[in-house]
Amino acid sequence: GVTRLLLTRIPFFKEIIVSSFSCDSCSWSNTEIQSAGRIQEQGVRYSLAVTSRQDMNREVVKTDCASARIPELDFEIPAFSQKGVLTTIEGMIDRAVAGLEQNQPARRATDEEVARKIDEFIGKLRQLKEVNSPFTFILDDPSGNSFVENPRAPQRDEALVVTHYRRSPQQSAMLGLEVDAKPPDAAEDLRDEVLQFNTNCPECNAPASTNMKLVQIPHFKEVIIMATNCDSCGHRTNEVKSGGAIEPRGTRITLRITDPSDMTRDILKSETCSVEIPELEFELGMGALGGKFTTLEGLLKDIRDLVEKNPFTLGDSSTPSRTGKLQEFIGKLQDVKGKTQAHFIMDDPAGNSYLQNVYAPEEDPELRVQRYERTFEQNEELGLNDMKTEGYEPEAASGR
Repeated sequence: GVTRLLLTRIPFFKEIIVSSFSCDSCSWSNTEIQSAGRIQEQGVRYSLAVTSRQDMNREVVKTDCASARIPELDFEIPAFSQKGVLTTIEGMIDRAVAGLEQNQPARRATDEEVARKIDEFIGKLRQLKEVNSPFTFILDDPSGNSFVENPRAPQRDEALVVTHYRRSPQQSAMLGLEVDAKPPDAAEDLRDEVLQFNTNCPECNAPASTNMKLVQIPHFKEVIIMATNCDSCGHRTNEVKSGGAIEPRGTRITLRITDPSDMTRDILKSETCSVEIPELEFELGMGALGGKFTTLEGLLKDIRDLVEKNPFTLGDSSTPSRTGKLQEFIGKLQDVKGKTQAHFIMDDPAGNSYLQNVYAPEEDPELRVQRYERTFEQNEELGLNDMKTEGYEPEAASGR
């Protein structure tokens, strides 16, 4: 016979190799598929709610190591029980029916009861093709190389749920991968887990809990987000700490606000960062507002709340002129959110602040990031002048 090979690419998926064999003598034919790429970092699970005949025509790539299930019938095609195939949902059911019918004549002769039950189950599988009632089709592939078509791509398909997961040691061994005997990295576990520890509320001193999560910011670095909620007085606060070291140089970020959409940019303001808006003659010093992970609009709202709640500008001791200037500033700050063009400047000597580049990885025409050498005074404020991280071991040994 003749085997034909075709390297093709499935849209919104990856490249595969389709092999087709045919025999002219007995007319037997067979088709198989193999992934043209490597085993993926994570396994994948597709869960499709089949509700119409159109869903039966969705293309499916099932590799050798993938398993398929239909929970409503308690039916499963185990891994490595079939060769890889490029087919449809209906084709998967037809292959299952053909596999069950293969030895039915022998079963009817030896065990009629078992053959009768299999015939009943085959009838249920064939009824699924009519989609008289909805059912769920689940395709689970530890190698991550299986696929179920999304006809609405690149838009989201509400009927299709795609889940990526970390392979278990048993699944890795099944795929022939080396199983790492070392325990998983503690930092990796922190990325997937929300830690909780007990504390006291800063307002009413009642027992409360603080949640902590390690988050990776794209095109930046890791940060630690901490949030405290008090059930007694309702006080809520959140704070951000840098998950990395102090950078070798300071960072000055300047954004020219030209459009209301700039208000949705993500911002990471560390404790060492100062904020300046030259058009409003406004400057927020280092340490004010603490660390924040929010949007530009959220930070401007926090600045407004900080100014409005200043005890020296409120109450009986405030003068009309001071109150008037305060209201004028708040009005100008409100105009920055969409009416007035202004420059928003973040200066962080530690280099641990971030302002989202919406054009990433390309350059943002309205965003300028400058790196500069810290002054002696800035290093003194950060405590770096008295910090020695290299060459201290011999001195410590000789001084004993």
